[in-house]
Amino acid sequence: MTAPAQMTSLDGVSVPEAFLARIPLRFAREHAVVAIGKEEDPAGPVYVLATAHADRHWVHDRIAYKLDAPVKVLGAEEEPLLELINRAYHAEAREVTDVAEELAVGAPEGGEITLTEDVLELDDKAPAVKLVHAMLLQAVRQRASDIHLEPAEDGVRVRFRIDGVLYERAVLRPEVRDGVASRIKVMGRMDIAEKRLPQDGGVTIRIGERRVDLRIATLPNQYGERVVMRLLDKQTGLLSLANLGYSDDAMGKIEGLLSLSHGIVLVTGPTGCGKTTTLYAMLSAMNSAELNILTLEDPIEYQLPGLSQTQVSERKGLTFAKGLRALVRQDPDVIMVGEVRDLETATVAIQSALTGHLVLSTLHTNDAPSSVSRLLDLGVEPYLVASSLNATIAQRLVRRVCPACKESLPLDAERLRREGWQAREVELLGKDGRGELARGKGCEACFRTGFHGRIAIAEVLAMNDCLADLVNARSPAGRIKQAAIASGLVTLRRDGLAKAAEGVTTLDEVRSNTQADLE
Repeated sequence: MTAPAQMTSLDGVSVPEAFLARIPLRFAREHAVVAIGKEEDPAGPVYVLATAHADRHWVHDRIAYKLDAPVKVLGAEEEPLLELINRAYHAEAREVTDVAEELAVGAPEGGEITLTEDVLELDDKAPAVKLVHAMLLQAVRQRASDIHLEPAEDGVRVRFRIDGVLYERAVLRPEVRDGVASRIKVMGRMDIAEKRLPQDGGVTIRIGERRVDLRIATLPNQYGERVVMRLLDKQTGLLSLANLGYSDDAMGKIEGLLSLSHGIVLVTGPTGCGKTTTLYAMLSAMNSAELNILTLEDPIEYQLPGLSQTQVSERKGLTFAKGLRALVRQDPDVIMVGEVRDLETATVAIQSALTGHLVLSTLHTNDAPSSVSRLLDLGVEPYLVASSLNATIAQRLVRRVCPACKESLPLDAERLRREGWQAREVELLGKDGRGELARGKGCEACFRTGFHGRIAIAEVLAMNDCLADLVNARSPAGRIKQAAIASGLVTLRRDGLAKAAEGVTTLDEVRSNTQADLE
C-alpha cells in the first residue's frame, strides 16, 4: 500500500464491480472511500482507492482484505467522492427479479420504519423490505412514474409506467403477496390490519442524495390487495414553460395570458396529460414579490417557494368551493385551483375572475372548445363563461424519440395515405418538416423502447368576440371549434404533426393521442 498523493480528479471514473459487491454502501459512505480503478501488476491486480481520509489506514487494510488484493490510496475531495459513491451504488441496484429469487419468504415486518432511511442500504434488512426497496430503486433508475403491484392466482405482477406506457418488470411468487403489501402500507402509515377497504397514504424516501415522494393507494381484489405507487422525483425539479415543448405560437399566447390581471385560464385534458405540471410552470413564471399567489390543491405535489399552498381535505370539510371562498378573502392577485369539479366551485372561480383576480385551474375535457360545453353542463350561465374565460389550453403528452438511437425515415406520402392519414395531414407533414420522419431503433438508454421522455402537444383557444357570441348562443363545441380554427387555432392534431415532422415524436404517437380534425 502506497502513501496518498495529491488530490485526484473523479471525472469519468467508474467503480469496479468487485468493490460494489464486497464493500457495503454504509461503510464506503462513512469513511468516504471508493475504488476508482484496478491496475494490473505481475503479482496480481492492485485496486486504486480514492479517499477523503487518507490517514485511516485500518480502513484501507480492511478493504484490501475484503477484495483479497493490495490497494493504492489517492486523496480526493469528500463532496464529489460521496456523489460518486451514491451514483455507483445506485447504478448497481439489482433488478426486482434478482432480489425476489434470492429472498426466503418471511413474515411481514412489523413496527414503524425510519421514513428518511436510504433505500440504497439493503444490508441487514428483512426480506419484504429488500424486495420493496429493490423495486423502488429499479423504478427510479428507469424513470418510472408509477409502480403497479397486481395480485393474481399465480403470483404478483409488477409493472412500471414509463413515459406513459406500462411495462411488465417481474412476476413474484404468490407467497410474498401479503408481506410486500404490508411493508408498503407500513411505509405509507396505513392500517396494515385493514384489508377489505381501499386506503391512501404517502411517504418520502431517500436514494442517496435524491428524495422521492411516494403517493400510495391500495385496492382489495379477489387475490389480495392491489397497490399503486406514484413516484414524484424531487430531483427532477419543476419544468419551466420553455421546457414543456410548446410551439413558439403557443408560448406567445400563454405568456400573454399570464400577463393579464383577471379572468380564468383553464388547462384541460385527460388524467395524466400533465395539466398540474403546466399549472406549476405557469405559477413559477409569474412568481414574484409583487404578487400574492395562493393555491388550493388536492394534493400538494410540489412545494413552490414564495407561494401559499393549501391542501383540500374532504374529510375535514375543506372542499374546493369552501377553500376558494376563504382564499378570496386573503387579498390574492393570482389563484390556482387544482380542479373545477362542480357548479359551486365553478361559480366561485368565475366570481373571483370577475372581481379582479387571475384564476388558473384544470378541467377534464377532450379538447379546448369542449371546455365551454363542460362549464355550461355544470350549470354556469353562458354570459358568465363568455365574460370570464380568457383561454383554454388543451394538451396531451407524446413520447419523445430517443436521441441516442434516433434514425431518419423518408416521408412516403402514398404509404401515409394508405395508412389512413388525410391528404391535408400529409400535405402539412411535407410543409412543416424536411421531407422525413424519425423513429428510435431501441438502445440501452431507452430500455429498447425507442423513446426517452415525453413532450406536450397543445392547442390554445383564446376567447374573442366571435367565440363569445357563439358561447352566449349555446353553440355546440363543434361549431365553436370550426370558428376557432378559422381564426387561427392550431389544433392538437396539427401541433402533433408539426412535432412529428420535426423528428421530435412519431406519427403513431400523434395518432394514438389526437383525433383527426383538419378536414
